[in-house]
Amino acid sequence: MTGTNLNVVDLSCGRGGLTLLEGMTFNVLPGEAVVLRGPNGSGKTTLLRTLAGLQKPLAGRIDVDEESIVYSGHADGIKGTLSVAENLAFWAGLFGAGDIGAALEAFDLGALENRAAQTLSAGQKRRLGLARLCVTGRSIWALDEPTVSLDASSVALFANAVSRHLSRGGSAVIATHIDLGLSGRTIDVTQFKASAHGTSAFDEAFT
Repeated sequence: MTGTNLNVVDLSCGRGGLTLLEGMTFNVLPGEAVVLRGPNGSGKTTLLRTLAGLQKPLAGRIDVDEESIVYSGHADGIKGTLSVAENLAFWAGLFGAGDIGAALEAFDLGALENRAAQTLSAGQKRRLGLARLCVTGRSIWALDEPTVSLDASSVALFANAVSRHLSRGGSAVIATHIDLGLSGRTIDVTQFKASAHGTSAFDEAFT
């Protein structure tokens, strides 16, 4: 994997006609994890979606190849009628990746690979959704509360997967309230809270 720098310069972003964050400047280097902290509604999801190119910044710039970023949000992004293996194969084909074996192993899904996704528990579905990251081939993971529905052992699997990704030159920007045991920087987004004012236009629907 070839690492990619992510450079954010004087960024402002928002939703629903409101600016949530402004004046953000930071960079993320290959092999680095940056954890976003802040209460619900503080703008972490909006920032991640903006970094991933799913909505436009209100001001400032993001210097990165958008094709190097994969976003994982609250939805698991799986098709219930397909098996675990078929779901991963679909995403691997979409991103031009190869074997899904490493993704199955990373998230302990081997015993479930022939199970229909709709029969999985909430935690198993979450693990499958996160396993998609391993077949994208993209170097920057933008992750929004990735450990929701995961038990302690599954959180450990996820943290190990991120660590392996970083060791191979990838990077991650993660919004989370828990300690994943990853070395890296923490950014408290509340220090970039915008003054109360609206934007000139509404952004795309917030999900």
